[in-house]
Amino acid sequence: MYLATTDAAAKVSERRDASEARRGRVAGPVLALGAVSLVTDISSEMVTAVLPLYFVLQLGLSPLQFGFLDGLYNGVTALVRLAGGYAADRGGRHKLVAGGGYALSALSRLGLLLAGGAAAGIGAALAADRVGKGVRTAPRDALISLSSPPDTLGRAFGVHRAMDTTGALLGPLAAFALLWATADAYDAVFVVSFCFGLLGVLMLVAFVPGHRELSVPGPRKQAGPRALDLLRVPAFRRVLYAASLLGAATIGDAFLYLLLQRRLDFAVSWFPLLPLGAAAVYLLLAVPAGRLADRVGRRVPFLAGHLALLGGYVLLLAPTDGRPLLVGVLLLLLLGVFYAATDGVLMALATPFVPSERRAAGMAVLQTGQALARLVAAAGFGAAWTLWGVGTALTCAVAALAAALAGAAVLLPRTERAGTERPRPERPS
Repeated sequence: MYLATTDAAAKVSERRDASEARRGRVAGPVLALGAVSLVTDISSEMVTAVLPLYFVLQLGLSPLQFGFLDGLYNGVTALVRLAGGYAADRGGRHKLVAGGGYALSALSRLGLLLAGGAAAGIGAALAADRVGKGVRTAPRDALISLSSPPDTLGRAFGVHRAMDTTGALLGPLAAFALLWATADAYDAVFVVSFCFGLLGVLMLVAFVPGHRELSVPGPRKQAGPRALDLLRVPAFRRVLYAASLLGAATIGDAFLYLLLQRRLDFAVSWFPLLPLGAAAVYLLLAVPAGRLADRVGRRVPFLAGHLALLGGYVLLLAPTDGRPLLVGVLLLLLLGVFYAATDGVLMALATPFVPSERRAAGMAVLQTGQALARLVAAAGFGAAWTLWGVGTALTCAVAALAAALAGAAVLLPRTERAGTERPRPERPS
């Protein structure tokens, strides 16, 4: 009797999800996670918007030093991502693990407040923030995929990324407003940032269901491959290799903003506002890009986004012809297109090849491969800039990304429609 009731409830829930998908609605858990990410990004971006400017122009780090620092800042969470994904899949504790990551990032703001001007304390606080982000990202993306029908994954991730980017836009603006109102009282920024981070944790606890409460679209499987066994699934392995290859040719936003500032020679006071331009484009295009990916397949937008990034690299090499403002606007536009067409789309692209019971671990493996590849890219570009000069380094970056695009086009699985291909593990020899 209990099984029959549960079966009936599951079927009703699946029919409801399908009906909502046809009406173009996004699942409630996705919206709740988007709201959590929005307020958390306000907290995060309030204290990180000026880091590139501070490290290079204030502390006087060389491009090589900054390359290693920027790469480590984004790649140090690799093992933490794997651990977070594994912990989330054990017993379906996605919400608990994600909540721990959000809480650690919130507490890191208090670490900045207590560190004062001590470099070690600031470094420890920033490391705690990155660890928190690494722990929460895979379980969060797994919850998004588990609460969305397969044919609307692109839209679901697009909506989440749009809400997340709204926080990235509001964070720097809030920081500048606070500094203006308090006469450069950075302590006030850290306190308000902590409050936003804590609010995100409370919203997660109150409004986001756990894995066991979600209705996972489609049939449930009793068992699936372990995290590293996913590498034996040909389609998932090809997505991982393609994402890592492209990541190894992606030099990072901070370098692009530094190159733009050097190329156009504008006042450094405008530097912290550069990410807002790209974020605004990302916000506008994230949902349309997700919808397009659901309709035509996720492979094409993912490659097109990297093609837009390649256009940005070429733009920085081209002469300005007396129109520096146009060059700056075009670069930010291309960077926003890149993120809108790749960030959430990559997760939607990989989801059909990862069993639901290993979803967080699969996301973690994919994100780790990409993060480590970008670590190599940042360090390599910094070394090339230091040894050969910015022009040669940028030319090498253009060639590397063009080659990576060609390789990724061969590697990525081809499907007629997004989400129609299913994992096909290799036969044991």
